Amino acid sequence: MSQGGAPLLVINNIEVIYDHVILVLKGVSLTVPEGGIVALLGANGAGKTTTLKAVSNLLRAERGEVTKGSIEYKGQRIDRLTPNDLVKLGVVQVMEGRHCFEHLTVEENLLTGAHTRKDGRAAVARDLEMVYGYFPRLKERRKSQAGYTSGGEQQMTAIGRALLAAPKMILLDEPSMGLAPQLVEEIFTIVDALNKKEKVSFLLAEQNTNVALRFADYGYILENGRVVLDGEAQALRENEDVKEFYLGLSSQGRKSFRDTKHYRRRKRWLA
Repeated sequence: MSQGGAPLLVINNIEVIYDHVILVLKGVSLTVPEGGIVALLGANGAGKTTTLKAVSNLLRAERGEVTKGSIEYKGQRIDRLTPNDLVKLGVVQVMEGRHCFEHLTVEENLLTGAHTRKDGRAAVARDLEMVYGYFPRLKERRKSQAGYTSGGEQQMTAIGRALLAAPKMILLDEPSMGLAPQLVEEIFTIVDALNKKEKVSFLLAEQNTNVALRFADYGYILENGRVVLDGEAQALRENEDVKEFYLGLSSQGRKSFRDTKHYRRRKRWLA
């Protein structure tokens, strides 16, 4: 399905295999337009994280590889580049699980994101202040050891570190995981501001379909390694199948777990 804006990232019909035998992604195609927020949705194990790692080329560390299809960023094939090369091109992944260097301070963690930059200390210092502008809590905790900060602060640190790499695109994996609803709202609001003000494009993998579709422009729903549905975020939010299965709601109200399992077997969108 087409989206507005020039394509920044194009994933075309990729397959991913782990350990030479386990097929995880099966013909996945998606597009992220320049300046867009695209949500990759689905249950745990649907293939969201694998898709992000296929883009960032972190699969090889886990004995995975893209065996079919292609991945292009700004019209250039990137599926054979190293993760370091990709960061230099402006593609940065924020891993699931709020990975921080626990023994370093918050500010030291942030500055590790700038290690590939060649534009000088003044530019890095300016971007550090920009990060503190979006995450004032990090400025308050900048001298604290990251391992002793809260889950929300560690997620902010992970996103802030990515911003210090001066990215054009951030691959954001499960930003809401383990966080209170108020913090989830705060982080997604900041993502939205970074998109609009700093022109950073986002491909975000998220199980929280409700919040993701409120902030994204477009969404793809993955199931068992395949894209089963995609569309404008607003249309997906209003789609009865999405409301019934992924949001637990239908026109008759909330569905029971038994009804949901029965619905899953029917898979109306695959008919």
